[in-house]
Amino acid sequence: MTTPNTPFPANFLWGNSVSAMQTEGAWDADGKGRSVYDIRPTTDHSSDWQVAIDDYHRYPEDIALMKDLGMTCYRFSISWSRVQPNGTGAFNEAGIAFYERLIDDLLAAGITPMICLYHFDMPLALAEKYNGFISREVVDAFVVYAREMLRRFADRVPYWLTFNEQNLYGLTDSFIISGYLHGDKTLHDLYQIQHNVALAHALVTQIVHADFPQAKIGAMIAHQQIYPATPHPQDVWITQQYHTFVNDNVIRLDTQGTYIPQVAHYMRTHGMGDILKESELAELAGARSDFAAMSYYWSSTFDHTKLPANTAPNWYNQYAVKKNPYLDANTWGWQIDPTGFRSALNALYQQTGLPIFPIENGIAAKESWNGTDAIDDGYRILYHRAHLHALQVAITEDGVPVIGYLGWGWIDIPSSQGDMEKRYGVVYVNRGNHDLRDMARVPKRSYAWLKQVIQSNGRQL
Repeated sequence: MTTPNTPFPANFLWGNSVSAMQTEGAWDADGKGRSVYDIRPTTDHSSDWQVAIDDYHRYPEDIALMKDLGMTCYRFSISWSRVQPNGTGAFNEAGIAFYERLIDDLLAAGITPMICLYHFDMPLALAEKYNGFISREVVDAFVVYAREMLRRFADRVPYWLTFNEQNLYGLTDSFIISGYLHGDKTLHDLYQIQHNVALAHALVTQIVHADFPQAKIGAMIAHQQIYPATPHPQDVWITQQYHTFVNDNVIRLDTQGTYIPQVAHYMRTHGMGDILKESELAELAGARSDFAAMSYYWSSTFDHTKLPANTAPNWYNQYAVKKNPYLDANTWGWQIDPTGFRSALNALYQQTGLPIFPIENGIAAKESWNGTDAIDDGYRILYHRAHLHALQVAITEDGVPVIGYLGWGWIDIPSSQGDMEKRYGVVYVNRGNHDLRDMARVPKRSYAWLKQVIQSNGRQL
């Protein structure tokens, strides 16, 4: 029987994940081109992206903290426009040199680097010229960029991801994260973007397996853990449909290179059959992933009575969400569900048969520092303890092979919407949305707890 004192497997990877635009800053340094994030305006509740937490200049300090914490894996993303300013054409050696230093210093600290090739920050030049991933030209440009990054770094980086949270390209988020700057945000546009991103993943996996066999390439989804709000058959049906279209189809595309038949049929009968070109379906068929990765934060429920007639499955989450009365929630209404984490791990393994790598998991909170004492974030300890125990159970009782556990944001960074006050880290960064302060790194109470967990390989939760 699994208990909180059950250790994790030998060689289990402990660490955290971040993205380039949320950490690096240095938005125009050393030849970097602009990304779509560099032109986003600030708001009352969001910062710009020019500084982030200035990791471009402060990464040695941060690696020292990671080493002290005991981290053995760090997933970061490469800023495409830092290494290739226009997204096509010449590569920027100064930008590449930054990642060379980062990788080498991580390895020297005993930390395994993991690279995500694309975490939402489309080079602005590609967004303006081609409207991002809705264009096949951008798919081809991405493949060129990916091949060069593999050529530069695959000898030292064992784990690679093509896209962060790839199934988000089948949701409304797609029009924000794909470099889509203009258009009517139609369902056809959505499915074209989703298709092109899957195609880009497939083409890169083939390059890895043919030319860089020492590297492992994975696919990642933002697992949508949805339950029927009631046993009503329509609640059950729309929940099943949402899982099929938003989770399962992307998993099938990324690991087997084929559409789920129901999704392909839906596309053909709803004016999107032109997307399914035979030549591109043949390219998709080469997709193979070495592991399946996921983010997991919350669960929710669907109520069919809230859903307008004839709503596309990809839009269900815009209408049908209903609060689960059995779960607590964080400040932003994200409901906390460790059992859902176990369920998601099992679902992904049963579908793929691949090793599973949960690489984002965490809880956001509004926190302030008095300048002296460590922030007492006991709620973060409770959240991670419960989810790590669910992970132990999935491994030991369910037989799910798990590579490691990466939380989201070992250090406070601006949220995906630019909100610095939405804090996930076990290390506080002393800046706000519009006041940079001194950006000091200050461990919270959860830092000491997580350090103990890692040192004991999960025996001491």
